[in-house]
Amino acid sequence: MKAFSALAFVAAAIVPQVAAHYRWTALIVDGVTTADFNYVRPYTSYNSPVTDVKSKDFTCNAGSTPAPGIADVKAGSKLGFKLDQPIYHPGVLNVYIGKVPSGQTAATWDGSGTNWFRVSQLSAVTNGGTSITFPTDNIPSYTFTVPSSLPSGQYLVRIEHIALHSASSFAGAQFYIACGQINVTGGGSGSPSPLVAIPGVYTGNEPGILINIYWPIPPTYTQPGPAIWP
Repeated sequence: MKAFSALAFVAAAIVPQVAAHYRWTALIVDGVTTADFNYVRPYTSYNSPVTDVKSKDFTCNAGSTPAPGIADVKAGSKLGFKLDQPIYHPGVLNVYIGKVPSGQTAATWDGSGTNWFRVSQLSAVTNGGTSITFPTDNIPSYTFTVPSSLPSGQYLVRIEHIALHSASSFAGAQFYIACGQINVTGGGSGSPSPLVAIPGVYTGNEPGILINIYWPIPPTYTQPGPAIWP
């Protein structure tokens, strides 16, 4: 993990970041990595992250189109996303799941509506202003547990890595986004909440999105997004 300390913040702020525009390309279903873009919706932004949190691109990335498959995923099992290269930029991560509306499928739904809820995060680690570290640094994938109480049915699962190296100005945070198409089996009877729309979940002014991670070093960090369900 990168650590930004009082002694190192200047160097970290002025050294140019290596261009490493990582992409989420495949689902990891119960430990098995699937083929690239078989269940993850392909998108056209190979080198450019999304920076406009109100853009339609903010749902599943720029130019996203349906993937050919819908992955069967058991409630309570492990689900993840694989990257084409490890994360380079310092930042944090969220995972949202969106319920597909009646009459549509995970391949046809465009992600619109107040149907999304947050299920996982990987946040920053702070210690009162001496340093800030980011556990997402250099990870090649991210895996979480699908809630066992999630009702059966079709969903989109959306992952975002929020890169914060340029986040000290509005719209400086970079969102690396992808959506996977899943069909949950063996589900429960839970009622996911709170529900949000994407775009709509953020304004761009949240303290975890509009932030200078270099100086003064943040004594705490507030992860953007609604409460995690369940």
